[in-house]
Amino acid sequence: METIEEAKNRVIDDFAMFDEWLDKYEYLIELGKNLEPYPEELKTEDHLIKGCQSRVWLNTEVKDGRLYFTADSDAIITKGIISLLISVYSGQKAEDIAADNFDFVQTIGLKDNLSPTRANGLVSMIETIRKEANANA
Repeated sequence: METIEEAKNRVIDDFAMFDEWLDKYEYLIELGKNLEPYPEELKTEDHLIKGCQSRVWLNTEVKDGRLYFTADSDAIITKGIISLLISVYSGQKAEDIAADNFDFVQTIGLKDNLSPTRANGLVSMIETIRKEANANA
């Protein structure tokens, strides 16, 4: 299994393949389309990430000290963003996620190239993943 650092470097390398942000948005959309189906019965208020303009659901399962995330969103770019985050953090140890600084988001320029409302949503997604990690560390 990839470490968090390896996963972050993979994402950085993937984004480096594209010169234009339009191409990076297309890549995010593809990530969202490839996200595993999210169970309808988990699309509940307690799984909604607060602070996102779009509706974003996140479910966390703990197995052997590792957190496994599933997610969905009703907005395609937002779905790609949460897909990107869980591709890095799902399957990782709770304490490793809690200790991570999520710096790859800045490295790839994601927050700087989102609308203010989507950037706030990104921050909310990160905070929710970090909160889940801290609760299970």
